[in-house]
This record gives sequence, C-alpha cells and structure tokens, in this order.
Amino acid sequence: MTQFRISEVAGALRVSDDTVRRWVDQGRLTARQEDSGRMVVDGAELAAFVRARRAEDSKELGRASARNRLDGIVTDVRRDGLVAQVELQAGPFRLVSLMTREAADDLGLEPGSAATAVVKATTVIVEASEPGQGRR
Repeated sequence: MTQFRISEVAGALRVSDDTVRRWVDQGRLTARQEDSGRMVVDGAELAAFVRARRAEDSKELGRASARNRLDGIVTDVRRDGLVAQVELQAGPFRLVSLMTREAADDLGLEPGSAATAVVKATTVIVEASEPGQGRR
C-alpha cells in the first residue's frame, strides 16, 4: 500500500504541512509513525479523506455539471475586436480562457480581479507518478 509523508500530502492537496498535522491532531485524517519516526498517511485513507472533503465542498457548489472550480486572480486581459483572452493564475496553475469581449466586460475582468475558472473538459490525461515525484 502506498504511504505518503505529511509533506507529500500537503503538496498533493496544496495546503501547508501544518494544516495536514492539524487535520491529524483533530482526528480528521489518520496518520501513523514509521520506524524512522516519520508520520505517514495510508494512500487509501488519504483517498477517503479527499472524497469526504469533495462531498462537503460540492454541497456549496449547488447543482452544476462542472465540478472543477479553481479560484484565482486575473493576471491579464487582452481584448481584440469581439474576443477577449483572459489569463488567470489559480495557485500554481495558469489558465487561459477565450470569451467574447462583451462577456469579459460584463464580468468586469481586469488584471487584479478575483475570479473562478470553471473547467469542463471532454479529455483529461492522467499520468501515474511515485509519491514525491509528481511533475510540476
């Protein structure tokens, strides 16, 4: 069974090590100490924790088919004729959206604006990686 160190859990969930330790202390996430003294989380336990958090989060989202929501900040808006290209930084992810100029204007999108990217894709490619060896 795959085991994840606290720092690996934090990296995968994009939270701090302290947040993961707090979840363990609160009993929300189960971790055990290895012979080396390191705290590790079982992969199946981590998956169950993520599913439970996702279920909690989905209650706040309402009824929509798109579940991939990334909060971020608008870093660039390029308007040209009828089209606008909007660039959003959401954590470590850079997203670019093409929309009508009218939509960008109606949303008031400008560099520095808070925004949420809602992603609905027909193709998602998943690559397996060893814990701690994920691509960035």
